[in-house]
Amino acid sequence: MAKRTRAIETLAAHGAPSPGDALQPPIDVSTAYRFADAADAAARFAGSGEGEIYQRWRNPTVDAFERGLATLEGAEAAVAFASGMGAMASVVGAFVSAGDHVVAPLAVYAESAKLLRGAFDRWGVSAAFVDVTDPGAVAAAIRPETRLVLTETPANPVLALTDIAAVAGVARAAGARLVVDSTFATPYHQRPLEHGADLVLHSATKALGGHGDVLGGVVAGSAALVAEVRDHGVRSFGAVLSPFAAFLLARGMKTLALRMAQASASAAELARRLEAHPGVARVSYPGLASHPHHALAQRQMTRGFGAMVAFELSGTAHGALQAGRRLYDRVELIARAVSLGDTHSLLTHPASTTHASMSVEQRGAAGIGDGLLRLAVGIEDVDDLWADLDAALAEV
Repeated sequence: MAKRTRAIETLAAHGAPSPGDALQPPIDVSTAYRFADAADAAARFAGSGEGEIYQRWRNPTVDAFERGLATLEGAEAAVAFASGMGAMASVVGAFVSAGDHVVAPLAVYAESAKLLRGAFDRWGVSAAFVDVTDPGAVAAAIRPETRLVLTETPANPVLALTDIAAVAGVARAAGARLVVDSTFATPYHQRPLEHGADLVLHSATKALGGHGDVLGGVVAGSAALVAEVRDHGVRSFGAVLSPFAAFLLARGMKTLALRMAQASASAAELARRLEAHPGVARVSYPGLASHPHHALAQRQMTRGFGAMVAFELSGTAHGALQAGRRLYDRVELIARAVSLGDTHSLLTHPASTTHASMSVEQRGAAGIGDGLLRLAVGIEDVDDLWADLDAALAEV
């Protein structure tokens, strides 16, 4: 009899097997490990021997989180980092050198854009920011020296979608690797490796951890590529995830399916109500038929369309920027905070906060209007959330 493929709900709840009889991964805080003898030490350093060496290289608690995430993504391996930006910097740094080129989205997390325009530019790595929702635009931006194509899908904060399979084909034809930031979707809604991505990246701080109490990042893919990222980012640059953080992330990931099912169902309902509200000019949610990439979302995303909603307020006498700030100031239940994937719902006004480091022109090119608000839906009652939004909208 063929072995049953277990559902993601089961895989998430069980996590990676712990050593011995422990149901939960023990927190191993040792920074170094004893060798039996010279031969054992040499074998471990050569990679042919069993056992740990030093916490910066590997740690059993971190390993449990990495194996759990790899299972959820259908990946051979994963490597964890101290933060999502540690993961992003490490995956880019592992595969580019001075003179190389990266293709990245116009609509991208502002700190990722800052990393490419700042540190990597100073190190001789150039970047082209294009509309990655158009595979033709990606193809046109690729140069002989292009080594990486980066994308976020859904994108932060506008929730545009990238056709992963199409862009993967473009990257592969050019000899470049495709890296997908799937933080907004999580493995519950999307598995980029199944669509041809070479690596998938998450800010584990967000929905993977799920409780707003731990920082982390993770990259998953083939064992060979993950080993390169680990060697560069963890062993050399030292962007090491602590054992206690790994424990919290592994614990949070056990309820990923439950939390995402609740939050995405609420997000879909709030998106429908916002779209019908006269004070809202536009709503971006992949589950809405009005979303320009709705058909792609139906093919590429599973079990719903995620817990993130972006909406643009209608113009007021005060202007879009002030309208966005007024609504931001008037919510009561929903927290005014950055981040996402928490049990609490969180509201962000990108033009004032997360994307303020981008110029007005850069924000405009990315579709980030002054009146845009990004709602990260939590697990509260949907009618309580709507009552808060509706009351705030009435005062804008």
